[in-house]
Amino acid sequence: MNKGKNTHRKYGRRRTELVKKLEKKGIRDRNVLQAVQAIPRHIFVDTALENRAYEDTALPIGSGQTISQPFTVAAQTELLEVKEGIRF
Repeated sequence: MNKGKNTHRKYGRRRTELVKKLEKKGIRDRNVLQAVQAIPRHIFVDTALENRAYEDTALPIGSGQTISQPFTVAAQTELLEVKEGIRF
């Protein structure tokens, strides 16, 4: 899955739209929202599903597994109240 810089730029607007959707759903932690904005989710899915990478839905990643729905990850991370420098 070697996806270059052009692909990362291509999905920048989609990541921003996803962040706005998460905010509308109640995610408030700025660090969580910044992480969603920064993480190129499309690199974790098959190229055939790349266009769906920034939907707020779980997607298959192979071997019967999925990449979790962004809202679920954001909500769980927000509940952890992760602070800079904390390691789990």
